[in-house]
Amino acid sequence: MFLQRRKLRIETERLTLREPQLSDFRAWSSLRAQSAEFLTPWEPQWARDHLSRKGFSNRVWWAQRAIADGSAIPLFLIRRSDEELVGAITLDNIRRGPALAGTLGYWVGQPHARQGFMHEALQGVVHYAFERLDLSRLEAACLPENQPSRRLLETCGFKYEGVAQSYLQINGRWRTHVLYAALRSDRRGRVQGG
Repeated sequence: MFLQRRKLRIETERLTLREPQLSDFRAWSSLRAQSAEFLTPWEPQWARDHLSRKGFSNRVWWAQRAIADGSAIPLFLIRRSDEELVGAITLDNIRRGPALAGTLGYWVGQPHARQGFMHEALQGVVHYAFERLDLSRLEAACLPENQPSRRLLETCGFKYEGVAQSYLQINGRWRTHVLYAALRSDRRGRVQGG
């Protein structure tokens, strides 16, 4: 008998965080295209087929496989009031054993920036990672000049840990990043409800 895996969902005040589906292609490609100038300074260089249906199908297939094998949790941020896609967050590189850690990455579409959606989503994922996945450490990195991302991490209880030289290729160049982490055992600085 085939048992279907239960779909992962995290509910926050205004959002449903859920895994991507093939039916999300139009909303995703439209939001990414509309936000390209806003996003590309902070992201790895987009592949030629980044906005294609095939590229998106590969992304959905990877998300399903990663969730099933426990290596990552890629989630879309869906605003419940109108079912609109506003961005995405991924808990990736989930490590078990002595590490019990994972790495967070996220983006929000330009029309939805600075409205608190990613703050809400990040708090929801942090809670899920610590309480449901029993992780001990969550890591995130961003470019030093990305002040909105740094503020987001800090207001969600992440602590600055240092600098990693040539950490990731962003927009086609190796870039230095600042590193942040949140520890389950160190909840100082957490905002209400986190």
